[in-house]
Amino acid sequence: MKRFAFLVGVVLAVGVSLAGTALAAEGPIKVGIVLPLTGEQAQFGEIERNSFQMAVEEINKAGGVNGRTIELLIEDDTGKPDVGRSAVEKLISRDQVPVLTGGYSSSVAYAICAVAQQRQVPFVVTTGSADKITEQGWDYVFRLCQPVSEYPKALNSFLGEVVKPKTVAILYENTLFGQSGAKDFAKECEEAGMKVLLKEGYEHGAIDFKPLLIKVKAAKPDFLYMISYVMDAALLMRQSKELDLSPKLFVGGGAGFTLPEFAKNAGEAAENVFTAALWSELVPYPGAKAYYEKYVEKFKTPTEYHGAEAYASMYVVADALKRAKELTPKGIREALVTTDMMTAFGPVKFIAYGKKKQQNSLPTYLMQWQKGVLETVWPKNVATKPYVYPTPAWTK
Repeated sequence: MKRFAFLVGVVLAVGVSLAGTALAAEGPIKVGIVLPLTGEQAQFGEIERNSFQMAVEEINKAGGVNGRTIELLIEDDTGKPDVGRSAVEKLISRDQVPVLTGGYSSSVAYAICAVAQQRQVPFVVTTGSADKITEQGWDYVFRLCQPVSEYPKALNSFLGEVVKPKTVAILYENTLFGQSGAKDFAKECEEAGMKVLLKEGYEHGAIDFKPLLIKVKAAKPDFLYMISYVMDAALLMRQSKELDLSPKLFVGGGAGFTLPEFAKNAGEAAENVFTAALWSELVPYPGAKAYYEKYVEKFKTPTEYHGAEAYASMYVVADALKRAKELTPKGIREALVTTDMMTAFGPVKFIAYGKKKQQNSLPTYLMQWQKGVLETVWPKNVATKPYVYPTPAWTK
């Protein structure tokens, strides 16, 4: 009897264990996301978190992934690479997520990529744009957004057709993103016959850019190109106005120049500033305008290309989960390799070109702040307003 009772107990225990496994297999699918939710990059992190959550709500409402819901596990990297590494280690080891996405700053995204590759968990990079991220030959790293070297594609077209400048000055934040973007843009300018009169970096968080801007004023470039996050971008423009620095145009390299906070903090100095951008709600992609309008309705504030990247990333991950033969990191990676879909951010297909591997390729846009609104001005076929050029002098 004792032996019989023991055998029954074993059978019951095995049954409960198998039932638990079956239930786990039918539970939510965990997706790990790493973003800057506190610190100086929190504005970007908030836009992207909102967009990820909005997308996953829509996906789950529409039936999820073959009947299973997606659960987002979001970690705060505070904008620091070491914190980002710790966050992704936790997501992989403790939470056992089979796929990762997010990654705002290039420095943090690069750190996460190294961990993801080592642990062999696929990582869909949402925003980190330093070129080297997809130039390491990594099998488990995919990037949705354009690399920073391609940000000025629309700007270059505008410069060639409209401005025809002979000289340029370049200021950039001394980070992986800034250094990579400045190096590539300087090379493109020289190849186009422009002389780079000044190319200088600065430490993030500086409060006095006037010594740097005085150098720019003395050099008298035709235009000034700046790669900065939002607070630095606003200060650069305010202090340029104070110094009456008046090139033919001011251009931001995306990032901080695209946020509503830039116009708010720069005030009148933001007027007529151009910026490279990766997306606007009027680009000819299905769902682009609908995403923008739903975001504004839900969160009572505008969104921009960073949010569109996150929104699209979530749909790309969901698509791979639906097509994966098995919901393991390897199975999901194999599905991501064959991704070929349209999103609100544009078409997504991870290809190899130049030194890059598993990189999406998309056009870029040129936008301009006009009366507190960021208008698309180039290419002409997607322009919301005509461009203002040359930039009127401050005294006017």
